[in-house]
Amino acid sequence: MENTYGLHVGDAKLRELMKDVGIDNTLYNEHTAHYSSFKGDQKKAKNLLKGRFVAKDPYTVLHTDITQVRLLNGKFGYISTIMDEATREILGIVVSDSPNKDLVAATLDETQTKLPEGATPILHSDHGWHYQTPDYREYLKKNNYTISMSRKGHCLDNAPMESYFHLMKVESLNRQKLHTLEELQTAVDRYTEWFNTTRISLKTNCKSPMNYRDELLAA
Repeated sequence: MENTYGLHVGDAKLRELMKDVGIDNTLYNEHTAHYSSFKGDQKKAKNLLKGRFVAKDPYTVLHTDITQVRLLNGKFGYISTIMDEATREILGIVVSDSPNKDLVAATLDETQTKLPEGATPILHSDHGWHYQTPDYREYLKKNNYTISMSRKGHCLDNAPMESYFHLMKVESLNRQKLHTLEELQTAVDRYTEWFNTTRISLKTNCKSPMNYRDELLAA
């Protein structure tokens, strides 16, 4: 941002300076606290996408990630999501009070029920610890996924997922007073339903993700 003296200050630096002088930015802290699951590079996988999001067919390239939401009761909620790159349809989304292996497993299970028989998608993630575990890799191998991972510090490598989380927070979560995990769950469910069935975008030919998916499959 640019202040009245013509100086440019980045958002992160501004929050750091505000913290130093004891100013609490509640508008930022309420729902948009940063979450990072990076714990090393023990189990890397190739970055098959390399920042190119060109999937044209449904169920061929999927993206996954976890975001953190600060609740007004002082606790955090975590949202794990899997999106179809070609259609932007949300195939799996699960809310939990912990960013653990069970959260990721539940998201995979929900997604698996949406995939057609014989699907062999790429599943692209960052290389957070959830996606380095033997359980995660075994699940993907068993269900005919191909693993792809971005690299630390390259959030644009998973831009479709980052974009969805941004939209969900700006269009829904940050507009509400979410005190409990149950309230967060309700808000996420409502937004996801609206996003998949109603929200239109130029990226989906001015159709909702589900209508665009049906159009592509019928072509």
